[in-house]
Amino acid sequence: MTRVAGQAAEVARAEAQAVLALVQDEARRGRLADVVAAIDDGEVEGADAEALAELLELGLATGRVRAVYGPEGEQAALGLFRRLPLGRELAETTRGVNEALEALAGRTIERIAVSAVGPGEYGVSISTEGFEIALRLGKAGARVQSIGT
Repeated sequence: MTRVAGQAAEVARAEAQAVLALVQDEARRGRLADVVAAIDDGEVEGADAEALAELLELGLATGRVRAVYGPEGEQAALGLFRRLPLGRELAETTRGVNEALEALAGRTIERIAVSAVGPGEYGVSISTEGFEIALRLGKAGARVQSIGT
């Protein structure tokens, strides 16, 4: 369960209501109404937390949250997103990448290459003296693809 309060609640509620105003599908409208009700109750969990994370992710990625609510609203929304299960999961993926990158400490980097793997998905290859790390970066987070010599 994630507590939603203060400016984060204001931004989350407004984003959910903005999308609700545009959606025609009754089932989707019902889901969004449930999210708004959960925000008003001050706590989201389960499907409501997933839907709220998707709404915040979209607003943050497109710049809408910053444009409409300013830098403070953006920071509030980002803080809330990071506390939701999807945000925590994305943060966790970076821990594994950081641990792998620590293996490069003190080594001379010989080559770095970035490749587009797909829409919003990138591969990063870092080679050092007899060591290579391949990373995948994208919407699903950052993850180590391979580590080898």
